[in-house]
Amino acid sequence: MKDVARLAGVSTSTVSHVINNNRFVSEQVREKVEQAIGELNYAPSALARSLKIKQTRTIGMLLTASSNPFYSEVVRGVENSCYERGYSLILCNTEGDEERMNRSLETLMQKRVDGLLMMCTETHLPSAAILNRYPSVPMVMMDWAPFEGRGDIIQDNALLGGELATRHLIDRGYTRIACIAGPQDKTPARLRLEGFYKAMAEHGLAVPAGYVVDGDFEFQGGFNAMNQLLAQDPRPEAVFTSNDAMAVGVYHALFQAGLRVPQDIAVMGYDNIELARYLTPPLSTIHQPKDELGELAIDTLIHRMQDPDASQQTLVLTPELVERGSV
Repeated sequence: MKDVARLAGVSTSTVSHVINNNRFVSEQVREKVEQAIGELNYAPSALARSLKIKQTRTIGMLLTASSNPFYSEVVRGVENSCYERGYSLILCNTEGDEERMNRSLETLMQKRVDGLLMMCTETHLPSAAILNRYPSVPMVMMDWAPFEGRGDIIQDNALLGGELATRHLIDRGYTRIACIAGPQDKTPARLRLEGFYKAMAEHGLAVPAGYVVDGDFEFQGGFNAMNQLLAQDPRPEAVFTSNDAMAVGVYHALFQAGLRVPQDIAVMGYDNIELARYLTPPLSTIHQPKDELGELAIDTLIHRMQDPDASQQTLVLTPELVERGSV
């Protein structure tokens, strides 16, 4: 900037005003500065600027990547919200690996992100040593918090969602209802299954042995679990699948078995991913507001950045029933 000022014959503050367009500069002076910028091929340094103002306008996000489209739809909502608010997003995929998660966490902290979003796993705890080295970086957990006392939390009311899904099947007259649960080391999966059991018990319906199968929230997991359920005698009339990705696998298993949805077996999903409405028939499911989740996460984080001493918040999103043709 000093070189530009010297060549243009102006002060460095005038160069700054031209670049940032934050104060009046005469057209003649502006032209001289812009000509000097062009001759010297000058570009402002975001790093130098961030060191000066102690802000990078960057948000980091730790995520366990998956074939489940739910996560990519949430990331899209986060990225859109960052862009609208003038922030950049650095996304790190942990692959569910503890060492990789902590290395990515350290990298984001070293890059001086202004805030951190976590949507990775409950199985591994982030390194306390790393977090303690950067106590001023605010955090928001976008699912169930893997640890207490640090950052705000945004959750889906998974218990209610499991109840809504199961109750919808019961209200439509189904009594032999199976459940393909998610991995039981994850709180949302456990609560969706708990909601299933609660609705069945409230209506006096039994859950036969073998009617609950654990899946992995992935396409293949739903396919494998449905094949297990088809081996039951009698086979279920309906299945509540704890997320839409597994429901896609369920559709494929039923297609291979020569069975029709919903004439032979009704299918209920969870998440309302974009793909759900394009299945044949379109999938009845429980809607999670993914764009709103991203927007809420960013706004909560920005609020925390502006007011670090505000009390910790736990925000709970209410799921909604979406009726389509699979039930």
